[in-house]
Amino acid sequence: MQITRQADYAVRAVLHLARKNESRTATSAIAEEQKIPPSFLAKIISQLSIAGLLHTSRGARGGVTLAREPKEITLLEVIEAIDGPIQLNECVGDSGSCAFDDNCPLRPVWCEAQEDLVGRLRRTNFADMLVKEQTPA
Repeated sequence: MQITRQADYAVRAVLHLARKNESRTATSAIAEEQKIPPSFLAKIISQLSIAGLLHTSRGARGGVTLAREPKEITLLEVIEAIDGPIQLNECVGDSGSCAFDDNCPLRPVWCEAQEDLVGRLRRTNFADMLVKEQTPA
C-alpha cells in the first residue's frame, strides 16, 4: 500500500503550517518551500479546508492557517481527507466481497494490519511530529 502523492503533499503542507504556529501563510510560500506544484496545492488546500482541518482567507492579508491546534490534528485525518478511508484490501471493509469470505486465512491478517496502521496514524498528531523533528536522533 502506498499513500497518494496528493496525501503526501497534504501532510507536508499541514506540517509546514504547524511549524508556523498560527501565523497565516500564503499558499505560494507553502508551495515553494515544500516543492508542491501550486495548482495541485490549491486543490489540496480546498480539500483540507472542506474537511475542517484548515482555515483559508483571500485577499492581501489572506492565507492559510490550521483550523485546530497541531496536537488536535492527526496524520489519519489528513490522509483520509485526501485519499478517503484507508483500506488495505477490499475484504477488510466488506466481508461479503470475497468468494472465500470468512474461510479465508488472509482476511484476519489484512484486518489486523489495517487496524495497526490506522491506530498508529490516529495516535500520531502534528505536535508530536514537531517534537520529533526538533529532537536529535
